[in-house]
Amino acid sequence: MIPNFLKELLTKEYSEEQVNEILKSYKENKVVSLRINTIKTTTEEIIKYLEEQNITYKTITWSDTAIVITNKTENELQELDIYKEGKIYLQSLSSQLPPIFLNPKENEMILDMTAAPGGKTTEIAALSNNKAMITAIEKNKIRSERLQYNIDKQGAKKVTVLNTDARNLNEYFMFDKILLDAPCSGSGTITNNNFDSFNEDLVNRSIKFQTTLINEAIKHLKVGGELIYSTCSILSCENDEIIKSILNSNLELIPLDLTNYQDIPKLSTKLEGTLCVCPSKYYEGFYVAKIRKIK
Repeated sequence: MIPNFLKELLTKEYSEEQVNEILKSYKENKVVSLRINTIKTTTEEIIKYLEEQNITYKTITWSDTAIVITNKTENELQELDIYKEGKIYLQSLSSQLPPIFLNPKENEMILDMTAAPGGKTTEIAALSNNKAMITAIEKNKIRSERLQYNIDKQGAKKVTVLNTDARNLNEYFMFDKILLDAPCSGSGTITNNNFDSFNEDLVNRSIKFQTTLINEAIKHLKVGGELIYSTCSILSCENDEIIKSILNSNLELIPLDLTNYQDIPKLSTKLEGTLCVCPSKYYEGFYVAKIRKIK
C-alpha cells in the first residue's frame, strides 16, 4: 500500500494527472537499460554485437551511449562478454543524466561526492575522454571497494577513491566541478515491494543529510565552478527547496538546457531551469539542478 503521507505530498505538489502517472509507475516493472562505455568501445561495436546476438534494443534520442534492452534481463546481460569486459554498464536512463549536465572536460578537477557503486563516476570519466582528474568519495568500506572494482573494470584512469565521509573532506580540496548525487528518500524509485521502508522519518532524515552535504560541497567548489545536485526523489522538499535554501549572492542557479530532452517525461518544478523526471516504465523519478559559484 502506498503510504498516505506520500499520497498527500504528491497531491499537494502535482496535478491529478501527474499524480496518477506517478502512482501507476510504482506498480510497473522498469525496462532494462545500459550505458555504452566509450573508454573501451564504441556505440557502433556494441550495436553490432547486440544485433549478432539477436538482442533487441531501443536507442535514446538524448544520448548516443544510452540503450534500452527489450528482450533480456539484467542477469542475462551480466553473462555477456561485453558486460564482463566492462564495455557496458547497467545503468538506469535517469541516472545517466547528472554527469551529462555536469559536462566534464579534460583536465578538470572533479568531485563525485557520494560515488558508489561508480556508474556516474565512470560516466564522468568517459565523457571527459578519460582525462578529467576525478576524486570519488564513499564512506562505507565495502561500497568503496565495489566502487574501485567498477572503476578498474570500466578502465577509468584518473580516479582517486577516498574511503571517507564527504562531510569531513579536507578544506584544501577544491574542484572545478562537483557532482552531488545526494542520498534521498527514493520517492522516485520505490515500488510496491518496498513501501514498508518508506516513511516520513526517512524523508526528514534525508532533508537534513542533503542540506549538510550541499553546504559542504559549496565549500569545496572553486569560484566559477559548477555543482550538479541530483536525487532519485520527486519531492520538492528534497529538491527545489534544498536548492532555494543555499542560493545567495555567491551562488546562482544555471538553467538546464533541455532542448534535446523533449522525450523525457517531466514533472513540474518550483524553480525554473531545474529538471524533475516523472517516473515511468522507462525512467526512474529523478531531479537535477545546476549551481555556479560566482564569488
